[in-house]
Amino acid sequence: MFRTMRRHKQQLSDEEAREVLARGKTGILAVIGDGGYPYTVPINYVYRDGGLFLHSALAGHKIDAIRADDKVSFCVVDADDVVADEYTTYYRSVVAFGRARILEDEAEKMAALRSLGDKYNPGQDAALEAEVAHGFSRLHMIEIEIEHLTGKQAKELAHVKGPLDE
Repeated sequence: MFRTMRRHKQQLSDEEAREVLARGKTGILAVIGDGGYPYTVPINYVYRDGGLFLHSALAGHKIDAIRADDKVSFCVVDADDVVADEYTTYYRSVVAFGRARILEDEAEKMAALRSLGDKYNPGQDAALEAEVAHGFSRLHMIEIEIEHLTGKQAKELAHVKGPLDE
């Protein structure tokens, strides 16, 4: 069902692709939107227990699209450095394909929300609890169950592990 990568020598291993998901800060969620047009939106997320978790308002294009068709893709760019004198870009990215579901169970939703909060505001437990208490009823948490994961990098990065700025 999913295509094999044409330039397989540049393909990331499954472990490397999952490391990109774990360290990424922003991903691009793609859904099948109105009239069959793709709709993409950048969003913060957390990768946990093999799945992706994101937040959403209770209503809107993203939620309508997921309710209509749960198939999504999610892209994270780990490196994007233009090397002008070489007429190329040193890139590394991952695309996850899967199915999205709106978490209905309050315990699941709370665990996902706390994971998201811990990722972006580590050590801010009291502030996180206040924010959760304030906004919990006004948001959805979405889980993407990954069915297929693929990652690719510029051939120049094949020897570089982790983020480029380390």
